[in-house]
Amino acid sequence: MAGNKPNLLIVGAGETAALAYDYFTEQANYNVVGFGVEQAFLKNQTLFGLPVVALEDIKQHFAPEICSAFVAVSYTQLNRLRSKLCHFTKLNGYPLTSYISPHAVIARNVEIGENCFILENVTIQRGSKIGANVTLWCGCSIGHGSVVHDNCFLASHVAVSGFCEIGAGSFLGVNSCLRDKVHVGKDCVVGAGAVLTNDTFDACIYVGNPAKPLPNKTTEPFILGKEII
Repeated sequence: MAGNKPNLLIVGAGETAALAYDYFTEQANYNVVGFGVEQAFLKNQTLFGLPVVALEDIKQHFAPEICSAFVAVSYTQLNRLRSKLCHFTKLNGYPLTSYISPHAVIARNVEIGENCFILENVTIQRGSKIGANVTLWCGCSIGHGSVVHDNCFLASHVAVSGFCEIGAGSFLGVNSCLRDKVHVGKDCVVGAGAVLTNDTFDACIYVGNPAKPLPNKTTEPFILGKEII
């Protein structure tokens, strides 16, 4: 450790990893020791003056006994890549930590899983549950009694009303919102500005106000890393 700061390994070396580095070092008082990426994507040897090493050899550089890890990856492949890297990191013995902004407002009885990225001006009201590996970008609001399942990504200023449920692996775009008691199926994509007033099917794409599913479109191309249209 550097002083009393806990050591942290960041998995990823892109823009989300750079953001995570800023948040963890400036606002969460962590000592970031380095970055890990898959060998096939290892392009640079350093980032912010710290080593970037292949995940396949990560334990040779950073012992899991002396540092935790945070997987800093966006919603690539509809959150599948981030989920895969979390699994790999845990299998190698690293405990996963979460970042919760000091400028977020979190009720005392809220549950939050590991490897969550909860940014500034997020509000999570009483009785809500946030699963593992969930990103809540700036300004999101999670109403009382709502549940966000594992591996979701909610972009800036998503508004989730009370007693809603968001299925695992889903992505909600900027400024989208859910009426109270709405259930979003797993692996859904909700477009920017969409307004969901009814429950959704799994693996569908919803746009508009009120939001409707795009005909003959599923989120499978997103999962495979392909363009949807």
